Amino acid sequence: MAKGEGAESGSAAGLLPTSILQTTERPAQKEPKKKKQQLSVCNKLCYALGGAPYQVTGCALGFFLQIYLLDVAQVGPFSASIILFVGRAWDAITDPLVGLCISKSPWTCLGRLMPWIIFSTPLAVIAYFLIWFVPDFPDGQTYWYLLFYCLFETMVTCFHVPYSALTMFISTEQTERDSATAYRMTVEVLGTVLGTAIQGQIVGQADTPCFQDLNSSTVASQSANHTHGTTSHRETQKAYLLAAGVIVCIYIICAVILILGVREQR
Repeated sequence: MAKGEGAESGSAAGLLPTSILQTTERPAQKEPKKKKQQLSVCNKLCYALGGAPYQVTGCALGFFLQIYLLDVAQVGPFSASIILFVGRAWDAITDPLVGLCISKSPWTCLGRLMPWIIFSTPLAVIAYFLIWFVPDFPDGQTYWYLLFYCLFETMVTCFHVPYSALTMFISTEQTERDSATAYRMTVEVLGTVLGTAIQGQIVGQADTPCFQDLNSSTVASQSANHTHGTTSHRETQKAYLLAAGVIVCIYIICAVILILGVREQR
């Protein structure tokens, strides 16, 4: 009986296809694990620094543009209110428009989002600097500031909207994206403080007179009042331009670090 059973099992095994036999004999192969796309601390810092330009320029404009238009550029109150209102309304309009254009833009060798960041940076820098420049024609100052304020809001939107969307394309791992977002939020908070501090310190030094001799401070203050209308106004204009130049340098440095240090994943 044992011999017959062995023969039957052998004949049954001979009837099975060779493919089934090979699969039963082979051990189950484990699927290779996908390698996680981990971001280094340097990559996260490079990505985070890209959030500084929007915060630095936004705080400087939000706190000081109205004062600058009324006291330095000496634009009328009605014209200043029109400039501020139209600029902020235009900023609200450009956000969805730029987002729509980005979603329809093709993929390039630099990615889909990076070209927007690269090409908007020079125009944004020029427009921001010209906002803090007082033109020689008083009659056209309103149009000057309205033009460059709206141009800057458009260009900074072309920078910040793709930068915000870049979070989803720097890594396939959710934990890495969350970590990079934490870095970005920290830098954005620091950028808010930095923009206000730079603008306030530079402009404040131009507006505050300095008297070394306390005994003759009264005489010095009386003599300073005669020239305050001309000298102080020019110094204040130069101070606003200097602050704009410093912020523009920060904008360019952060944009270059972002472009060179972050790779957009398809």
